[in-house]
Amino acid sequence: MLRVESEHDRFYGSIARYYSGIFPLNPAQLSFIENESGNPEGKNFLDVGCGSGELAFALAREGATVTAIDLNDALLSEARRNRDDGRITWRKANMLHIARLFGRSRFDGVICFGNTLVHLMNPMQMRDFFSGVRTVLKSDGLFFLQILNYDHIFQDKVDTLPTLENDEVRFDRKYRFNPGSREIRFNTKLTVKSTGEVIDNETDLLGIGVKELLQLMDVAGLTGVRLFADFKKIPFGGKHLPLVCVSNKAADITVI
Repeated sequence: MLRVESEHDRFYGSIARYYSGIFPLNPAQLSFIENESGNPEGKNFLDVGCGSGELAFALAREGATVTAIDLNDALLSEARRNRDDGRITWRKANMLHIARLFGRSRFDGVICFGNTLVHLMNPMQMRDFFSGVRTVLKSDGLFFLQILNYDHIFQDKVDTLPTLENDEVRFDRKYRFNPGSREIRFNTKLTVKSTGEVIDNETDLLGIGVKELLQLMDVAGLTGVRLFADFKKIPFGGKHLPLVCVSNKAADITVI
């Protein structure tokens, strides 16, 4: 979801109208944010890769002000149509440009859920994103990140993710590994049950491991990183798919 008219853009645009059904609000995400940062009321959040807007809308209902960004027009249209709220600003924006767009010390929390990070196909881009996060966070702000546990995925050759299904659609997801690299070809098949329509898609991801992730965050000035196996704060480690983390903004150094 990073480049206009990109493969990522076509990928998400083709499933946008079904997105909220495939990925409905996970109440555990909201609880995780509230447990870490306190009552959202009156706070200012940036939701990076907001998709169709379920989490942004939930935070707004709790009294937060939310800037929700994505690069996919179809997903943003779904969000505006179905989850509009005066406390939310929906904006088409590149996650690599947040420092320039929003300036210093703007947000109490920056959220990047939904495996959004690994759509960046270069570790240096990930570092640049983390630097942007540090810039836009207030001094006591928090960064919330969720990707998949790619150490487990690569070590155990996990090539099929759990199927997501509701009364309307079935969403099958598979990984095809590129030998000798961390690049992954992500293949999906969305079946519309009422019509039998099948939407096949694929796009590239970069599966980053925990060690490199922590190094990039540290270099960018994000500190105090805590890792979990899910949003209920089960300790991280082992054969589980989610990787959830929360971190602080490193203190600025004053030179006298």
